[in-house]
Order: sequence, then structure tokens, then C-alpha cells
Amino acid sequence: MGQYLLQADNISMQFDERLLFYIPRLILRVQDSVYLTGANGVGKTTLLKLLAGLQSASSGCVEYNDKIINSGLFPHRRHHGIIYLHQTPYMFDGSVLANISYGLNFIIKDRQKRRAEAINALRLVGLESLADEHISVLSGGERQCVAMARAWVLHPRILLMDEASASLDETSIGRLRALAQQLLARGTSLVITSHQENALTALCQRQWRISNNSLIEKSSLQSVTNNEGEDNYAL
Repeated sequence: MGQYLLQADNISMQFDERLLFYIPRLILRVQDSVYLTGANGVGKTTLLKLLAGLQSASSGCVEYNDKIINSGLFPHRRHHGIIYLHQTPYMFDGSVLANISYGLNFIIKDRQKRRAEAINALRLVGLESLADEHISVLSGGERQCVAMARAWVLHPRILLMDEASASLDETSIGRLRALAQQLLARGTSLVITSHQENALTALCQRQWRISNNSLIEKSSLQSVTNNEGEDNYAL
């Protein structure tokens, strides 16, 4: 795989006789920021799950950091360093702080240091005052911010954001953008799906679009922003 952080070759997803997509090649580099678009039902969520190793491909192979994490020949497996952020993220039954700290429990032994890291993440999304509240008191938008903060504290190599900004107000989107921007500065690669352009998608310098069962790339920042300069080829 060489210089690429993640590479997929000849991946496809098929349900019975219906081909959702076939992609000859897809590459993600270190610090890439990609806006993934396409009409409803074309397979954006499925593609993100394939890249995260959460769903098996019908055919082909996905490599991350030179190791196969997904193949049609054997069951998928999740790999440390890739986080998939769902539009309606799962929340653990407990406090807001406990949800942020869950992943930190495995990498930071000192309790006070874990709490400090989690509180800092909550501060960045404006929810530090709710740290000790039960997760059930949060709105849908606040839960999405908690999920983003939970991912941020783990410093992932790749963050796959599936409609993370859906139904959020501009303030909340701005907070997600701030965390995403910090992750990019640390070397994280981002793939973001959204039905509309906003402050979060404006971070992206490349665009993938699923259309007619294929993946098309718009490779320049101008093409992402202005919908011009499309390179009509499958990756």
C-alpha cells in the first residue's frame, strides 16, 4: 500500500441481484479530508462501514496501514485507529462524562487524567456543565456532539463521519468543525457525508460521489465548493 493510509481494490456490495456499487480503487492518504456525496440509497453509509471493517464486502479487499481489514473472502474485522461516527450514535447508559471516558478507560490508567481529558473534550463542544448528568437528558444534537468528543479524545487515524451534522444548528456544526479541524492538524484523515454543504464539509479538500454504481472523484478544493471541475473517472 506504500504511501497510502487506506486502500480499497475492486470492492463491491451486492444485495441479491442488485449491485449497490463497484469501486476498482479507492485511496485515502494521511490528513486527507473527503466529502462523500450521492443520492439517498446509493450506498454512502455502506461504503463507510466497509472502510471501517464493520460490514463485509461482497468482493474485493480493504487494506489499512498495510493490513487487510476487509475482504469478500473472510469475515470483516474492526481495526484500532478507525472510528465510524453514526448519524444516531449509540450512547451508553450512564453519565455524559462516562460516555466520553469509555474509550479512555483502555488507554489512560490514571482516573484524574481521564476525567481531565474528557472534561476538556466536553468544554470544546460546550457541554462541560452537563458532565455528570445522565445521557438521557441530552437532545439529539447534544448527543452527536458527545459522540464527536468521544471520538476526538481517542485521536483516531481515520474518522468516518456519517451525516454527523444532520439536524444540527450552526453553533453545533461549528463545534464539530473545530474538533475535526484539530484532528486534521494532528494527522487524522476524515471522510464526511452530508446532504448539504456547511462549515464542516468546507474542511474537505477532495470529494467522492457515488453515482451509477461507481465512485467519481472531484479532486480540487474548488470543485468541492463550487461543484465544478469534475474528473469523471472511477477511482
